[in-house]
Amino acid sequence: MTKRQKAAIALAGLLAATGLSVASGPVAQAEAPCEGTYTIVVGGTGSRPWNDGFTGNIQQHVGYPTDIPNGASARAGVNELNRLLRDQRNLCPGQHAKAVGYSLGAAVVHIWVTENWQTFGNVNAVLIADPKRQAPPGLNGGSVPFGGIVGYPLAGADRYFGNVPVKSICHWDYVCDESAGIWTYPNNHMYNYPNDWNVDHHNDTAHEQWFNGAWHPW
Repeated sequence: MTKRQKAAIALAGLLAATGLSVASGPVAQAEAPCEGTYTIVVGGTGSRPWNDGFTGNIQQHVGYPTDIPNGASARAGVNELNRLLRDQRNLCPGQHAKAVGYSLGAAVVHIWVTENWQTFGNVNAVLIADPKRQAPPGLNGGSVPFGGIVGYPLAGADRYFGNVPVKSICHWDYVCDESAGIWTYPNNHMYNYPNDWNVDHHNDTAHEQWFNGAWHPW
């Protein structure tokens, strides 16, 4: 009997003794239960999936490189968000998805909606302090500070959301409204959203803007 065979027998005995078993092959499992809303969150610069600041009924936290906010980190976040959303949708095709992002994470969600709204339905998005926020006529805002440096797709501002309900929130914050003044950063960016970190504060159909404490339609 070879060492490999002996090891296999020993492992089988250990598993049997502990009541475990070896799967015969990979089994597809949903990232989260198929009941209710699948809420997925994307943190901002410097965050990690285990400390991104979000609270409430969350099914998934997105991990991506957040240490340097640039086009490459945003692209990596978009790709990972897309993978997780589509994996869950493949396993739970009738489930509603809600994607919530803050700061760099809001840009990730923003970009994902722009790129995927035509092929992914039954979803809504919440953008908190979105650096890609484009204000409608009569409101301030627009584009990432130093957008030419951070690179595509993080640079620039738009509202290309197709038919996806999007809730955008920006409160006296330089990151999503350059007219607020750079002296307001980082204090306003960090502390002006006390209720918005709770994902349950945002419903699944909200399509609106909150700007400096006031509600505005799209």
